[in-house]
Amino acid sequence: MHPQVQSDTAGTCPICGMQLEKVKSPNEPKAVSLNTLLKPSNQQVIANVPMVHMMAREEDIEMESYGFITYDTRQTGVISSNFSGRIEKLYVKYRYQKISKGQRIMDIYSPELLTAQENLLFLLKNDPENMMLINASKQKLYLLGMGNQQVSNVIKTGKPSYKVSVFSNYSGHIHESNSAGMGNNQPEAMQQLAVTTEELSVKEGMYVQKGQNIFAVYNPNRAWALLNIFTGQAAMVKVGNKVRITPETNPADDFRASISYIEPVYREGSKTVTARVYFDNSTYRIPIGSQVKATIFAGDRSANWLPEEAVLSLGLEKVVFVRTGEAFMARKIETGITNKHLVQVLSGLEKTEAVAANAQYLVDSESFIKTN
Repeated sequence: MHPQVQSDTAGTCPICGMQLEKVKSPNEPKAVSLNTLLKPSNQQVIANVPMVHMMAREEDIEMESYGFITYDTRQTGVISSNFSGRIEKLYVKYRYQKISKGQRIMDIYSPELLTAQENLLFLLKNDPENMMLINASKQKLYLLGMGNQQVSNVIKTGKPSYKVSVFSNYSGHIHESNSAGMGNNQPEAMQQLAVTTEELSVKEGMYVQKGQNIFAVYNPNRAWALLNIFTGQAAMVKVGNKVRITPETNPADDFRASISYIEPVYREGSKTVTARVYFDNSTYRIPIGSQVKATIFAGDRSANWLPEEAVLSLGLEKVVFVRTGEAFMARKIETGITNKHLVQVLSGLEKTEAVAANAQYLVDSESFIKTN
């Protein structure tokens, strides 16, 4: 057949004699109402993109969280002075300095302790048979902080000790107690400087009061991982939930633990709930202050889910593009948690409604989405 031959009626081709065939008209396009086309582009989009429906199913909830390692304050020891006096010799100089149990921390001159020693020596010299008073005098020295060896030396030499050593009963990292040095009266700028230089403000020649806490000793072998839980996820996190901790210092050396405590109030300046994970750091040796990533295993949840790409975040609002006729309408929805690239849908969408599989495809850089 020769396609250049056309006729208004049926017949044969004058060139080859073949029967002419009727020309098939193209399919007429589907009509789109003018009302649809005239709607604002920031409220409706006409496009041909893949669509998805909500999925109702049960999901294993795994939530990502971030935090840091800090000391377990339940294991904090305090070095205090049992008598008033002046620091004659200080054997520690810096914050985070490692000390051991039984280590000498400082020597203190105390008129009160000197008087108590002289009373004991006076009794031993002038009334050696009065064991009741002698034992009471010894007990007073013990209560003031002198050890058995120190008291024995005083009795043996017959001379009072003008300086008494203070020893640590704990092993760990030494820090200043709030009541030591200038304490809480220090200006903020000086406190920040002390943190930067890590130098103790307690110096030789300073006076201490009876019962004053001078140093705090933190045990780095007992630590917490403090995890920040966003408000939208806090309801899912419970004490006892298993958690995998991955330290930034050695990501390959992750470990499993459990959430031990959830703080009931927000910390100052924070918008997240803090969860504590207690663990024995003597095995892992994670440096205090290290950042960590945590995966919290919060059990199962049955809900309606959409792919994360189908939900557009507008700050405080979440939007999907719902298929309506030949176009997509922007609609605000209420969402819950995000889990494994799925977003929980609480309300605002029916199971039978289809939405754009990727909401970003329907938004350009100058769009301002308007929802109904």
